[in-house]
Parts: sequence; C-alpha cells; structure tokens
Amino acid sequence: MNLRLVLPLVTFLATPALFAQGGTTTPEPVRVEERVVGDETITVEPMRADEPVHDVNVVFTVVEEMPEFPGGQEALMKYLSSRIEYPEEAMQENIEGIVFISFIVEQDGRISNVKSLRGLGGGLTEEAIRVVKGMPNWLPGKQRGAPVRVQYNLPIRFKL
Repeated sequence: MNLRLVLPLVTFLATPALFAQGGTTTPEPVRVEERVVGDETITVEPMRADEPVHDVNVVFTVVEEMPEFPGGQEALMKYLSSRIEYPEEAMQENIEGIVFISFIVEQDGRISNVKSLRGLGGGLTEEAIRVVKGMPNWLPGKQRGAPVRVQYNLPIRFKL
C-alpha cells in the first residue's frame, strides 16, 4: 500500500480526535475502520498523539517547519551568486533561463540526492548541481518538533 495515500487518510481520521473536547477522563475506544482503496481493503486506525509521525526514511515535501539555509533566504541568494561561475559555452551561445534543482535536506541538515528537474544547455545545469552539492548544511525541516528528511526544489536563474 502506498504510504502517501494512507498517511493523509490516517491524518484526516485522527484530526477530530485531537481537537475533541470532553469532560471524561476515561479514554474512548479506538475506532478501527475497514476501507476499500482500489482493489485492496485496508484497516484504518486514528493516530495517537504520542505516536511517532513517520518512518525515518520517509521524505516529506511539506512540513510544519521547512528547512532553511543558514542565515535565511538572503544568505542563500548571496551564496549562489558568489559561487556560480557562468559556463563559457553558455555565454558564447547566449543561453539564459532557470534551472530547477531538487535535493533532500537530511535530518542533520546535509544535502543529498541532488538532481535537475529542468535544466538548460551550455553547462548551466551541471553548474547549478555543482553549486548545490557544495552548499553548507541547512537547518533541517521539522515535523512535530522532530527533524525530518525534506525534499526541496530550488530555482536558479542564469542571466547574462
């Protein structure tokens, strides 16, 4: 079963229980439901507030606290502009545009799995990947206060 399909469903089912107000101190029984998803029947249980949210290998795309370059967005722009060297081939062919780079900010802030989502010719894609791979560790993203792996997409503009 695809975790990306189950997690939102479980979260949706757990949300009312997290915000419920009641005067009783006895816990309510856990509602277990059977759902049919495609050809499969799955068992859905509400998530408890004290349970871990995720498997450590899961890569999030959106979290409560997104990862951040040390010093913030302005520092990231300064870093990119100081490190990028416009390739000679791209200059000769007057190639300009935006390269979209995707990478994962790991739980310890390291950058991994750097790849191009949309590149340009003339060596611009390779230059963007080189600069991103050389970035210092980021402040990791957090979900429920715990550091998690987060996929980050970064557009890098090349202009002559």
